[in-house]
Amino acid sequence: MKHKQVRLVVLLGAFSIIAIIGVQLYFLLQAWNIKEKQFHQTVVIALTNVADKISKLNQSIPSTVNPVNQLSSNYYVVDVNSMIDANILEYYLKTEFNRLNLKTDYEYAIYDCHNDKMVYGTYISEDGSGKPVKLSSTLPKYDKYIYYFGIRFPGIRNTLAGNMTLWFFLTAILLLSIIFFVYSIFVILQQKRGSEMQKDFINNMTHEFKTPLSSIHIAADVLLQPGILNEPDRLHTYASVIKQENNRIIQQVEKVLQIAKMETQGIQLKKEAIDLNTLVETVAETFRMNRNNGIQVDTLTDKRLTPVEADVLHLTNILFNLLDNAVKYGGENPTITIRTLLKPDCMVLSVQDRGPGIAPRYHKQVFRKFFRVPSGNIHDVKGFGLGLYYVKNICRAHGWDISLDSQSGNGTTFNIEIPLNK
Repeated sequence: MKHKQVRLVVLLGAFSIIAIIGVQLYFLLQAWNIKEKQFHQTVVIALTNVADKISKLNQSIPSTVNPVNQLSSNYYVVDVNSMIDANILEYYLKTEFNRLNLKTDYEYAIYDCHNDKMVYGTYISEDGSGKPVKLSSTLPKYDKYIYYFGIRFPGIRNTLAGNMTLWFFLTAILLLSIIFFVYSIFVILQQKRGSEMQKDFINNMTHEFKTPLSSIHIAADVLLQPGILNEPDRLHTYASVIKQENNRIIQQVEKVLQIAKMETQGIQLKKEAIDLNTLVETVAETFRMNRNNGIQVDTLTDKRLTPVEADVLHLTNILFNLLDNAVKYGGENPTITIRTLLKPDCMVLSVQDRGPGIAPRYHKQVFRKFFRVPSGNIHDVKGFGLGLYYVKNICRAHGWDISLDSQSGNGTTFNIEIPLNK
């Protein structure tokens, strides 16, 4: 699948998910409003019946056709136009609420016109447990009525939520399905990227092996020519080519096997006290000897460094990998500088080149397995993209931090911070 097709699928999938969530939230809100409206209507019917019963009991005439007035989402006042007995009111409330299956907590108070205040009644729990609750000190008054009572439903939201259990359950299933869908897309994209990386790795490996094998094949054909023994200089040259290309293949194979072993068996460190400056000088000298092709390697060491606890083999491999990377991306006749520096809380080991640098968008990816900085379709950088991946994992195993400082056109510096307490 091409990148444009993948991008289109992801965008359409994201749009579909957003649309589904939006529609579900809309219907959920609509269902909530319907439940709230039904609750209000049931409350009005129950309180109207209570007001009618009190009026008949007191043989009074209701002052209004609709005695129930909703002052807020959970507070109602009910006009009865006559004196109210608290015990009778509570009995009527319980009777009507049970008859209409209105199961929710509530508290009520009766207005005392002589003292101009709400006389608090009681709090009634739906489950009848009578558990302690935080009661309202006073319920709001209503100036348009003389004889009335107020009733508040503090748990109205919980009641409505309880009535919408099925809706919440279906919404939860939908969200889980969406999460599973997103996760599946993520896994597919990860597998696609892994497949592309493996494909690139195989292509690189084929190229890396094909070149030295071709050189060995040509050198072998020359050595098989009659009379080659009479040309010792030419014989030595082509034998050296075979040895050099053979060593190159061995190094590439060992690097792949080393990564495979590290991932299957883990990293086994054999730490010992190492003089970092001495190791840097030794590696730099060895690298100069092995790379007699115009490469300049300078060292700037801080004499204040103390010995560091590290695996000498892996630390040496780290330096060689960073130097190889600097050669690959350091341009023509690369100049490389290895530095050591003592800071208050750590020692810093850095490898710097003066090449074209690495664009910021690739900084986090350079440490990934098989990743190589894109250079078009030109295969001008050798390797499998395993060196920096190995360096990152060895630094992590030691408890060190490695960072990349680079800008396009300004060279690249890899900094390894070694804490002093490690």
